[in-house]
Amino acid sequence: MQSLKIREETIQDALDSAEKAKEEMAKLQSDNQKLLDEARKARDTILKEARDIANKLKEDAKADATKEGQKLIEDAKAAILTEKNAAMAEVRSQVAELSLEITEKVLRKELSSDKAQKELIKGFVKDIKLN
Repeated sequence: MQSLKIREETIQDALDSAEKAKEEMAKLQSDNQKLLDEARKARDTILKEARDIANKLKEDAKADATKEGQKLIEDAKAAILTEKNAAMAEVRSQVAELSLEITEKVLRKELSSDKAQKELIKGFVKDIKLN
């Protein structure tokens, strides 16, 4: 009877051990599933952050390109305006020189005779006396 009891206890211990192992396996599977879920969440978070960073970098690059383009346009407009003003000043200078040359030629032609010169001087003298 004693050996039967020992045998029964041994079987019961084996059954208990098997049940414990089964429970531990279930717990390990549950833990593994939790770890897998956490890893998936972490992966999704990392991917979302990477997409957000990529989008921000893209938007920043686009904004920088737009800003740089605007600066180039403004610089070009300023250069064009400077060149235009310089050209206008040159044209004015040439017009003034031509006007002086024409006036000089007209005066030389008009005052080529002594009579014309005397009349011009008399006119200047009258103007001075009136003032």
